[in-house]
Amino acid sequence: MHKLGVCQWEVKLWIASFGRANGAWRVVVTNVTGQTCTVHIYRELENTSKHQVVYHSLSVRGPLHGVPVNAHYKPLGVLDQKRLLARKNGTTYCYDFPLAFQMALEQSFASRIPGFKKPKDKRLCKVTELVFADQKGYWGTPLIPTERQPGLNDVGMIAWSMEMSTPEFPSGRTILIVANDVTFKAGSFGPREDAFFLAVTDLACNKKLPLIYLAANSGARIGVAEEVKACFKVGWSDESSPENGFQYVYLTPEDYARIGSSVIAHEMRLASGKTRWVIDAIVGKEDGLGVENLSGSGAIASAYSRAYKETFTLTYVTGRTVGIGAYLARLGMRCIQRLDQPIILTGFSALNKLLGREVYSSHMQLGGPKIMATNGVVHLTVSDDLEGVSAILNWLSCIPPHLGGPIPVLNPFDPPERSVEYFPETSCDPHAAICGTLDSNGNWQGGIFDRGSFVETLEGWARTVVTGSAKLGGIPVGIVAVETQTVMQVIPADPGQLDSHERVVPQAGQVWFPDSATKTAQAIMDFNREELPLFILANWRGFSGGQRDLFEGILQAGSTIVENLRTYGQPVFVYIPMMGELRGGAWVVVDSRINSDQIEMYAERTAKGNVLEPEGILEIKFRKKELIECMGRLDQQLINLNEKLHKAKSNGGHAKAESLQQQIQSREKQLLPVYTQIATKFAELHDTSLKMAAKGVIKEVVDWDRSRSFFYRRLRRRISENSLVKTVKDAAGDQLSYKSAMDLIKRWFFDSNVAKEREDAWVNDEAFFSWKDDTRNYNEKLQELRVQKVLLQLTNIGSSASDMQALPRGLAALLSKMEPSSRKQIANEIRKVLS
Repeated sequence: MHKLGVCQWEVKLWIASFGRANGAWRVVVTNVTGQTCTVHIYRELENTSKHQVVYHSLSVRGPLHGVPVNAHYKPLGVLDQKRLLARKNGTTYCYDFPLAFQMALEQSFASRIPGFKKPKDKRLCKVTELVFADQKGYWGTPLIPTERQPGLNDVGMIAWSMEMSTPEFPSGRTILIVANDVTFKAGSFGPREDAFFLAVTDLACNKKLPLIYLAANSGARIGVAEEVKACFKVGWSDESSPENGFQYVYLTPEDYARIGSSVIAHEMRLASGKTRWVIDAIVGKEDGLGVENLSGSGAIASAYSRAYKETFTLTYVTGRTVGIGAYLARLGMRCIQRLDQPIILTGFSALNKLLGREVYSSHMQLGGPKIMATNGVVHLTVSDDLEGVSAILNWLSCIPPHLGGPIPVLNPFDPPERSVEYFPETSCDPHAAICGTLDSNGNWQGGIFDRGSFVETLEGWARTVVTGSAKLGGIPVGIVAVETQTVMQVIPADPGQLDSHERVVPQAGQVWFPDSATKTAQAIMDFNREELPLFILANWRGFSGGQRDLFEGILQAGSTIVENLRTYGQPVFVYIPMMGELRGGAWVVVDSRINSDQIEMYAERTAKGNVLEPEGILEIKFRKKELIECMGRLDQQLINLNEKLHKAKSNGGHAKAESLQQQIQSREKQLLPVYTQIATKFAELHDTSLKMAAKGVIKEVVDWDRSRSFFYRRLRRRISENSLVKTVKDAAGDQLSYKSAMDLIKRWFFDSNVAKEREDAWVNDEAFFSWKDDTRNYNEKLQELRVQKVLLQLTNIGSSASDMQALPRGLAALLSKMEPSSRKQIANEIRKVLS
């Protein structure tokens, strides 16, 4: 029905029975978004006072309650007309998106495991619209909450503060949503829209709340001064022959007196004595006709880019998004695109005019999912708006409620202590290792992470690397894994270049190429911003270092991986999986010493790691000469022949010596293949996980079948430690390093009754959790750290005479901002100190 453009339909039913249901019924279904149905059921009853048959609601009163059944249907109201216009633009009307969020929340609770019920005493979704505090709001005007009917906006941007009850946060979490109104000047960005978007972005950054942008726009607004357009005149080169051209455009004195503020003009007196005002520039009466829109676009581009660093940003492209809209989709980094909506910089018709021929036939050809989902701009693609909103909520389910907040954790339905049931046979399939797979008999083989929790992002781009989020024992984590099979990179032909053609480039598995290294770096940066622990299933043989790869920036991308890991603020686990290997530069860019505070490296028992592969080591360290020397040392027949040869040469038997030499060469040739295998095995023995552990480059060898339970326990411990380190650093100040904070925590732990002087107590997770959960174990010590921090700050003030002069006034200002009870308590404490 939605595809047919029908958003409401009515069905009449006649039920013949002996019960109360006997009679005529009407079912009215309203579906304004295409995915969110609202059903009202009425019974036809006679209104005896008016002698009419009317709609009668049984329980919840519907909008047609009491209306005669033969009344004329109302024509489309203003709101429905806007919905129709939005639908013609291929999107959902912006004011209907809260209904889509409500429906998606209902589905998220319904899809959870049996027994998980939504809260009964709390609405799932409470939506508050935000508007300018001033009716003529502009740059710098704050936002205030309001209650009003949909469609009354006078700005082409809408914003809501949405408090949602989710499975992860039943008591509620708050997000901010900003959306283009595609029915208001085609959703274009003018100065007021830019000012509004900037105000919403600043609010999200100040409150550290997630910011969701619903994009459906036509880019920066294009306009002309209509008041000038309606009355300007032309100064012809020859008044009698307009075809000879013109010299200027002008306004008459009367028009200039009326709209002179809209132009910059100079006066010209003709020989006839008449006066003309020659237009030098058109300013326009209205704001938002040209370059001011571009200046505003620059402001919101900067703000949204800053928001990515200061809070969580996510863009959902629900309709065509153009120009600055496309830049915002990229600047927010995380992007979901609807399959039938493009992300473009310029319309295809404008490009055709620029090229002078009909090259492009649609916007989708320029910026559809075939382009944007394969170049790293789009993380996920969806088929409709309800799926898009569900994808937003699913992404938010892994994100803290605010920057620096707790990671959302649900009780796992997949037991954390179960074994990993998928075992690689020849190479490690990343998807099966992450989320499990079905065997040949249709039986489920579980992977390392919770079943059904993995959501792959950036799937169509750089497919030699797999990225996404999953859950381990209900704890959300980011994942980077490696594709082991060869994939084909498709580089599309550009119709704008006559000599262009589609190219298909094979990319080997277990190798970083420029695009996959960039994808890895971007994913690590995103996960760090989302404050997620990170798992890297490291299975790389190295970087591709050919001429084209170096030209396309493989070195820059690899360096960015190092930088993003160096600054990672959450636990990172690098695990070389079963049948995996990590070699050369690939090891270097994920080594634990890049960020020893956060990165821990582990390897499965069968994993390999070294500078080069065994065959490469043989070419350098075990060449044919060394192989022959090894034969001569180990093969008894060759030892005997060499002894005979030495004697023959000593006795001068040249013929016999030549015969022995031939026998030796024949024996060496015979043994060469097997000794090559021996040398390969010898080189492989340098690659083992046992050697890695012995050298201390990995923390521990973790068997594949127990890797899930091991990393679940380790993840819980690391998250708990990081939480306490954050508390300690907050108390002590930024000058305290992570290592120093951990040393303090360890000392406090061993001094407690929980440890009881046992050296192995620190590795006992349950003992640590018990100690940490009882804050009485370290509250006094935290208070001492705060005292030392304040003392240091006061000492710095005391070392400056000007700061000491400002201290009394600063203290007075601080006391004036405090609650009276707190102010009195602090004042009494200060008096005690002074006395």
